[in-house]
Amino acid sequence: MRTVAIIPAGGVGKRLKAQKAKQYLLLAGVPVLVHTLKVFQQAEIIDEIILVLPPDDVPSARKQLINKYGLAKVKDIVAGGKERQDSVRNGLATISGEFDIVVIHDAVRPFVTQELIHQVVAAAKTTGAASVGVKAKDTIKETKKNNLVAATIPRQNLWLTQTPQAFKFDLLKKAYTAAYRGKYYGTDDASLAEKIGAKVKMIAGSYENIKITTPEDLIMAEALMKKKGGEMNFRNGFGYDSHRFAYGRKFILGGVEIPFNKGLQGHSDADALLHAICDALLGAASCGDIGRHFPDTDAAYKDISGIILLERVKKIIEVKGFSINNVDATVVMEKPKLAPYAAQMVSNIARTLEITETAVNIKAKTNESMGFVGRDEGMAVFAVATIIKSKI
Repeated sequence: MRTVAIIPAGGVGKRLKAQKAKQYLLLAGVPVLVHTLKVFQQAEIIDEIILVLPPDDVPSARKQLINKYGLAKVKDIVAGGKERQDSVRNGLATISGEFDIVVIHDAVRPFVTQELIHQVVAAAKTTGAASVGVKAKDTIKETKKNNLVAATIPRQNLWLTQTPQAFKFDLLKKAYTAAYRGKYYGTDDASLAEKIGAKVKMIAGSYENIKITTPEDLIMAEALMKKKGGEMNFRNGFGYDSHRFAYGRKFILGGVEIPFNKGLQGHSDADALLHAICDALLGAASCGDIGRHFPDTDAAYKDISGIILLERVKKIIEVKGFSINNVDATVVMEKPKLAPYAAQMVSNIARTLEITETAVNIKAKTNESMGFVGRDEGMAVFAVATIIKSKI
């Protein structure tokens, strides 16, 4: 019997509040989706994989994900639909009749094991449909109006449903056809099978088989990755930059143009904040400094935006196998006040580095009228950055 896996990864992860879709967030330096796909790639019982992605991501996925990480079992990459059920349906439509069992698994459950995949497939071969899940550990309360408890539900027969879920192909196709014609959505694939009268076998899963949906889930995932031997190599870098004030120049800091009677002197846009962060990131990755990569003797960098330089630095350290954990910077100047512009600076940096805004911190200090900063001759920035490289 041949088995195909559908991995729906068509969502955007709004609840996570990250700068990118949750399936692409880095876990131990590797996208969450890739961790998931690798388990199915290595599972002998899986013959092929169908990956469902947001429509805009489909054209580049073969190069950026499949080829890069050696995921040869991914035969088809399909555009997702409005809802998860629509995405799975699109994946189903690409399956030929040569497959007997279909396994469906959430892209953002990276701690699935080959053992679980084997168990759920074996159960589906016998019963027609099976789902991984765990027994409820907490007391379950049913509430009604105003959140008042109406009943305490005995938990001994209650399961928290997970994926993978596996089905005989003909049964799943019938369930999805019925749902499409009836215009109803289920909370999972197994519920669609139940709707047409199929019996679903529950397979004891693992409490570690978490779905990464919230920021707290990502923290837990990092801890689980470390526990499982995917130790993360944290490295820190320090950056410093200073510039003179100059008349006739725009004052740009953190990618924000700040109204002021002077700007900063420099070959580029002289964004000292972003330059210091660039140096901190390059230093952490042992990649030299900003002057080595973007020399002020090169006309190509004349008036270049600090945002562009930061984007390029991000690519440089990613090639070395690092992902960015957080950055922290202190801006030292007498005036103007930074507070009205700090939030936009944080947003610009987070968006460029593709990290959450909570991973970016900017502080401002005066120099108490001492030194070149105190005399309003210029400003300085100190920055630190932490990057991660996986040992797995």
